[in-house]
Amino acid sequence: MLELQDIHTFYGLSHILFSVSLKVEEGKVVCLLGRNGAGKTTTLKSILGLTPPKEGRVWFKGEEVTGKEPYVMVRKGMGYVPDDRRIFADLTVGENLEIAARRGPGRHSWDKGEVYELFPPLARLEHRRGGFLSGGEQKMLAIGRALMGNPDFLLLDEPTEGIAPVLVKAFGQTIERLKDIGLTVLLAEQNIKFTMRFSDLGYIIDNGRICFHGTLKDLMENEDVRRTCGI
Repeated sequence: MLELQDIHTFYGLSHILFSVSLKVEEGKVVCLLGRNGAGKTTTLKSILGLTPPKEGRVWFKGEEVTGKEPYVMVRKGMGYVPDDRRIFADLTVGENLEIAARRGPGRHSWDKGEVYELFPPLARLEHRRGGFLSGGEQKMLAIGRALMGNPDFLLLDEPTEGIAPVLVKAFGQTIERLKDIGLTVLLAEQNIKFTMRFSDLGYIIDNGRICFHGTLKDLMENEDVRRTCGI
């Protein structure tokens, strides 16, 4: 579904990613683990085309898409949930969902009813403006909005950041359900315990470099790697 080959990404003159390579197979959940500032968000933005890599290649569904505009990537079936949510504060929950609705290549056809079934609290808040939602509710809305584009591949950035522990568990169940219906997910996260239950493979990024990849079981058994990479 996705492959990065030795990408290097810069912010201005600052070199952020150094020869990052990873693969995500169709139907799998792969986590990209790392501390704050390690390069997780930049990796997702490099894939989507928000910060195109200056070197290396990005392949999506067998096609090279390096440097393609984000709207092109969305049309090809990629959804994105940023860590800062980026919902429309002046629009209601329902309007935030409706504005993102489009037909996509995903096998599951998402509409507002499906999103409300996945996140029941949003149904009760349908007419509330996005700016008046809690952090956890905004996270739900950001994921729901991405699903309204009917993607078959989802980039999910830090879903547990800044939310209550009870919601962390609920988001874990949400990702398990998305996996069950066949959605492929690349999850950027620093909470390894959160990812253990549903991730098929893990990569650790530190200082812009991949320092480990393997199963989560391998990672948990390798204390030296976790200590070195700050996990």
